[in-house]
Amino acid sequence: MTDRERFERLIGFVLEHEGGLADDPDDPGGITKYGISLRSYPHLGANGIRNLTIEDAKGIYYQDWWLPLKCPQIHDDKVAQKYLDTCVNTGKRTGTKILQRALQMIGYRITVDGAIGPKTLAAVNAADPQALLVAMRQQQKAHYERLIQKNPELKKFRRGWMARANS
Repeated sequence: MTDRERFERLIGFVLEHEGGLADDPDDPGGITKYGISLRSYPHLGANGIRNLTIEDAKGIYYQDWWLPLKCPQIHDDKVAQKYLDTCVNTGKRTGTKILQRALQMIGYRITVDGAIGPKTLAAVNAADPQALLVAMRQQQKAHYERLIQKNPELKKFRRGWMARANS
């Protein structure tokens, strides 16, 4: 199986969570389709976001997310998928910190710096995937709770965020 085939098999998890077109005034990302937001891709413009196809979104996720996050180097499919999904929802740096904190929770001496380097990748691939996934879910939920604590208006997203974290 090629890396692109693996990506195609795993990306549905992200697309299912992200859904279609959303334009919630309280969403800091602004108008969003398939998780591709105007804030992150201002060069597309609002109409470009509205007209995005699922294939366009997959191309963006592969080039701008899957490859830079080094997901092809993560051996376990569920861990790679969860890491990608977390980063898409929280941002690359924050998602990587969530992963690194999860690694610390299960006993790995990893620096939480938000960079997916060789030490983090080695720990990810050495870790028990199930234990790592449990820890990632806990760290993701804690992240959302901190966001809500800082900005109570975000509480309306809590249910969806927690469901996503638990997936």
